[in-house]
Amino acid sequence: MTMTIEDYAATFGEEPGYLDFARVGPPGRAVKDEQYALTGLLGRGRFGTIDGLFEQDARVREAVAALTRFRPDQIVFQPNTSSGMMHALFGLTGGVAMSAGEFPSMTFAAVRAEQSLGVVAPTWIETDHGRVTPGNLRDQLTSSVAAVAVSLVDFRTGYLVDLEGIRQVIGDRLLIVDAMQGFGVVDAPYEVADVVVSGGQKWTRAGWGTGYLALSDRAAEALTPVFSGFNATDVEGTPLDEVPPPTRGVAAFQISNPDPIAQARFATALEEIAEVGVPEINSSIAEKVSRLIELADEYALTVVSPRDEAERAGIVVIEPPADQLTVLTASLFNHGVTTTTREGRVRMSAHVSTDDDTFDMVRASFLGYASAIKV
Repeated sequence: MTMTIEDYAATFGEEPGYLDFARVGPPGRAVKDEQYALTGLLGRGRFGTIDGLFEQDARVREAVAALTRFRPDQIVFQPNTSSGMMHALFGLTGGVAMSAGEFPSMTFAAVRAEQSLGVVAPTWIETDHGRVTPGNLRDQLTSSVAAVAVSLVDFRTGYLVDLEGIRQVIGDRLLIVDAMQGFGVVDAPYEVADVVVSGGQKWTRAGWGTGYLALSDRAAEALTPVFSGFNATDVEGTPLDEVPPPTRGVAAFQISNPDPIAQARFATALEEIAEVGVPEINSSIAEKVSRLIELADEYALTVVSPRDEAERAGIVVIEPPADQLTVLTASLFNHGVTTTTREGRVRMSAHVSTDDDTFDMVRASFLGYASAIKV
């Protein structure tokens, strides 16, 4: 039987007032149960069970494939987004165009690769008020740019990029996508990208230590596996007394044996998402985001994140007058609302389990703010 969106929402148990899924998504019942069960197997060390744990690798790649439309053999597990991005950008040769305002997983990887290897050259592009669009990107591409790197959803603005439009503009250049802020809640056309990386601790709610790197066939050929460990060769078992070359394909882009319990957590979370359906999850979150925007409008708070559903995912960004930021954040804190404050803005992010009690708490905090600034 297919899980309904109501069934899915009921599997989570975070406290009311939690609106920080863009930072970390509290795991649900199935993920916690999987963690407990497999940790118990590991703890007992029963005959035959340890080897069985490593079957999680195939499972998690199948689960990622179901949501990205990459083949399982084009996917390798990663412990986080940053590791996958390091693999991709250290393996690149040529110029890579990106915004300096991207999340540091991307910018640090590009700069560190340039500093250490000298074969990658970041090209810093200007954005449209923090948004990378096909139009502003088109005018800044040069012949030296071999790849373009973007976030599926910008962590600052909440803007959902037009991946298909960007693909049309950049031609046959590699398209590298940090999907962290949209994976699991946006039914994006991942198949137009050459590199997709994401972690599982935010919107998929799988906990830390989870993620993946997906490479198209041409990306696997074009990228050099700079960090390629003993588990990434064609030797059966662990190579001893020799260092054979990396295997071909995405499997070369790993350093050591993965954590099978982390893989199981990630697979469990993704299997539930696939059962419910990303479009259904997206629709539920869109309704909750609209409610947050309506509340902000009711109390004359400026929303600087997109209002158009086609340009947003789960993030709402509010920018109060600079001299009122402390009043707003204090009111949110006093009413038990968990958000992220950065660069003079308050970021709220809702999920399917965001309930009416949470919206009541937001309303109360906004009312407290409005009352305080009128005093």
